[in-house]
Amino acid sequence: MWQLIEQFKRDGRTIILTTHYMDEAERLSDHVAVMDHGKIIALGTPRELIASIGADHVVEFATGGAALDVAIFESLKGVSRAHADNSGFQLQVTELHLAVPALLDELDGRGIELTELRTHSATLEDVFVTLTGRHLRED
Repeated sequence: MWQLIEQFKRDGRTIILTTHYMDEAERLSDHVAVMDHGKIIALGTPRELIASIGADHVVEFATGGAALDVAIFESLKGVSRAHADNSGFQLQVTELHLAVPALLDELDGRGIELTELRTHSATLEDVFVTLTGRHLRED
């Protein structure tokens, strides 16, 4: 299906695609309308929308169940926004090389065990989470 859509694009055709898969929208679309509960909440190119969250990378991590205030992480070097959810914490970062060491130092200084750590470049999924406060699969 993706190859067919990409061929239509190369041929100069217009395609309207509805999807819940943000990676699909990011790869196939020139322009994206992000909708939530039937209303458009963001509109632009995938790059514009990703840039709008003010972060190049996302750091996701979990601790050994320690109760932590998310505000602790918002002041770390390189962090532009922090969010907590049921599975742990998510940091939107502008400078990954500063944020990860600062995070590790903060947790170590508090004696808190890190049980998971993942990083990725910011995506349209991160845009949706930033705008709505939840993942698509939480509906």
